[in-house]
Amino acid sequence: MNVLNAERSAWTAREITLTAVMTAAVFLATFLPKIPIPLGYAHLGDAVIFLALCLTVRREALIAACLGSMLADFMGGFALWMGPTLLIKWLMALTFIEIANPKADHFLTSPRTLIALILACLVMAAGYTLFGAILYNSLTAGLASAPGLLAEGVVNILAFYVLAKPLEKVRGKF
Repeated sequence: MNVLNAERSAWTAREITLTAVMTAAVFLATFLPKIPIPLGYAHLGDAVIFLALCLTVRREALIAACLGSMLADFMGGFALWMGPTLLIKWLMALTFIEIANPKADHFLTSPRTLIALILACLVMAAGYTLFGAILYNSLTAGLASAPGLLAEGVVNILAFYVLAKPLEKVRGKF
């Protein structure tokens, strides 16, 4: 599945606008409900990323995932994390897209969707744990954030299911 649609490089005004709106939604869901954990904070931004990927499954959602999360890091005083966030959110979103099948009829009740969400959140938790260990030169520091990151993943999966149900009717119309 070619998520980025590399054959087409020109952006339409609609695609740019959709990317900007999704970036703002990811930013707000990441920046506003900050729950402190070691080395950073937990948030609901990943649930919005998963929703955006389900609603569009296009390059716009991937770019919004990275930009919205990086902007939240920058505005929240975690500029050091912008690079790792770019890579981690990209990998998290790709993991979800490659495993889940958002175009399926019974997408929300599919075990494949739940597996994709769990694996994507594990990619996120592992990525931030690894980069925490690298950035702070301490495996202990990196591992200290793991329980909070895993809890954040569970909360984002639950939030995704709560928010996805009412949006199921508009899925694929963007």
